[in-house]
Amino acid sequence: MPTSVTEICSDVYRISTYAPDYGIQFNQFLVADDEPFLMHTGFKKMFAGTRDAVASVLDPARLRWIGFSHFESDECGALNEWLAAAPQAQAVCSFVGATVSVNDFAIRPARALADGEVLPTGRRRLRFLATPHVPHGWDAGLFFEETERTLLCSDLFFQPGEPQPLTTADLVGPARAAIIAGQSGPLARDMPYTPYTDATLQRLADLKPRTLAVMHGSSFSGDAERALRELARVLAETLGAS
Repeated sequence: MPTSVTEICSDVYRISTYAPDYGIQFNQFLVADDEPFLMHTGFKKMFAGTRDAVASVLDPARLRWIGFSHFESDECGALNEWLAAAPQAQAVCSFVGATVSVNDFAIRPARALADGEVLPTGRRRLRFLATPHVPHGWDAGLFFEETERTLLCSDLFFQPGEPQPLTTADLVGPARAAIIAGQSGPLARDMPYTPYTDATLQRLADLKPRTLAVMHGSSFSGDAERALRELARVLAETLGAS
């Protein structure tokens, strides 16, 4: 499974591996800074490819922070491999994630972040946003890089297949099609719709991101505020009514 590296905005690199067995891309995002930050570790079996991709940008041993949305293998399966490869690295996640899962699983304790807490990495500021059950799990959270206004949005805007690394085209249509197709498949209801879903997406839209760093599929450059509000409408129509 070859891994590619694309700079989607200044010093933010998309590390992408297409997995034919799943029919989707698994994307990690490296924020190159004084204290480098990696969003998602990918599966344990993908660690070597991800490490080599990071090495094309900076020394993997320099990695300082490892973020992810929720406790799931594609989000943090290779966490311990990264903690071993980067002696100063530490996981950062929600309080629920750290307390319930990560501190039992990881070889070093995680740093639990409060909702709205800012993690400075040098020239960049990563704001942690607690987003329970968006996209999955009560431990869920997302990171917003405030300097370039990049939202690291995990499974939101999921697109199957192997689309291009970065697009300015519509993401909502493909995401809607994937949601509808998934409702009759084995992963039906993988994204819950709760009384907080719409408010969470509107909060993300209020950040006015310029780039969406999408975990599965193309990242997006453009009016991300509008895309998030349209996604909120789609989720209400497809998931909220059922």
